[in-house]
Order: sequence, then C-alpha cells, then structure tokens
Amino acid sequence: MLPNSLTEPDGSAVVRVLSYNVRSMRDDEDALARVIRACAPDLVLVQEAPRFFRWRKHAARLAAKSELLVLGGGATAAGPLLLCSMRVTVERTEDVLLPLTPGLHRRGFATAVVRIGGARLGLLSCHLSLQAQERYEQAGMLLDRLAALGTPHAVAAGDINERPGGRAFQRLAADLQDCWSVRPWGGERTWSAGAPDRRIDAVFATRGIEVLGCGVPRPQDLPGLDPEDLTSATDHLPVLAALRIPAAG
Repeated sequence: MLPNSLTEPDGSAVVRVLSYNVRSMRDDEDALARVIRACAPDLVLVQEAPRFFRWRKHAARLAAKSELLVLGGGATAAGPLLLCSMRVTVERTEDVLLPLTPGLHRRGFATAVVRIGGARLGLLSCHLSLQAQERYEQAGMLLDRLAALGTPHAVAAGDINERPGGRAFQRLAADLQDCWSVRPWGGERTWSAGAPDRRIDAVFATRGIEVLGCGVPRPQDLPGLDPEDLTSATDHLPVLAALRIPAAG
C-alpha cells in the first residue's frame, strides 16, 4: 500500500507526487481528472499541457476537475505544467524555455519551490526531446536547473522519451534517485497506455529524500481507480511516488 500524505511531528512530510503526460487533453478529459483524483496527489508534474488557444483556461479546468490548483507552467514552459493541492505553500515559480534546435519542438521546464509542513522542496516538470543528442544535453540542463533552485531537496519528473538504459536517463539516474528503481510499487511500463511495453516516464529525487514507493498505479493497488479511465485518459500511464521529505534545517 502506498503511504498517504501526512506531516510528521518532526516537520518532515510524506508527499504524493504524480507525473503525467496528458497529450494536450485531447482524449477523455473527465477520465483524466478521475485518474488524478484517485491518486490523491499533493503535486502533479504534467507534460504536454495545452499550449495554444485558451491554454490557461484548459489548465484551470483540469485543475478544478482534479480538485487541485494551478501552480505554474503551461505554454510559458512549452508544455510542462505544475498542479498542487491546498496542502502546498508556494514560495516561487519559474518557467524556463530551453534552446531551440531548428526543425525540432521547443522544450522547457516548469519549476517551483514549495513548502509542505516543515519541508521545503524544489520541483521540475520536464518533457525531453525525441532527438537523442538534444535529449542528452537537456538532461544536463535539468540537473543544472534543479541545483539552481537552491533547495536542500528536489524532485524532477516527466516524460524522458527514453528507456532507463539510454544516455539521458542514465545521466539523470547518476545524480538523482530513480524512484522506481529504489522502491518499485505498482506497475513499471508507462507507454503506450493501451498496451504498455516500455518505461519512458519517471520520477527522480535528490539523495536526501526517502522513497516510500513509486510506479504506475493499478486498480489492484489503488482503490477507486478505474482501469478504463487509465486507457481513455491519455496515451501515457501516470507515475505516482510517495516520498518522505526531511524538514528544512
């Protein structure tokens, strides 16, 4: 059983973090919101949020249906979006656009620094390139940006567009904890939703964070989760992690 959110007497916090590629909300939006609600996350690191016409309205609608708030990102981060629960206190946010390679999609990071209980946490939602060399370079930029947040603890999550054996994935896993590898829970493969055959979405955490469980939520592991919603919401499966964040010093 994945632990529920809570604040410990020492100020540390158990936080549920969800990473989810929502394919611009082009599929079953109500199913998408039901999946998110069933996961009961404190933080949702979204990829492929709507980026064009009335994108803020779409983001706000997804947050409302999911019983969450928009924290940052969206079109101003080229797709990554951050949502949060009322448990989260926002310290600051910043959307980052990455260098544009001619002929390829613009990429970016949605970042924030938040407080939950006595814990202070940096966040980064990403969707890395389909092109291998650019993806590897973006992994380095992700590590630099995570360090620049200036927090003792941080979480990065998103669509890596690469399996764990790839160079970019390995670059991230060398500096951060790949939460699935540390303490697997639920399912492993994230794409495609109807017949998943690979893990290309992941949650990473800095070394001081305790991973309590991480993986793709399944109906047998998460009461209230409808298997039909998982396949109709979007083309990716979500990744849910429970993390214990130490109290800020």
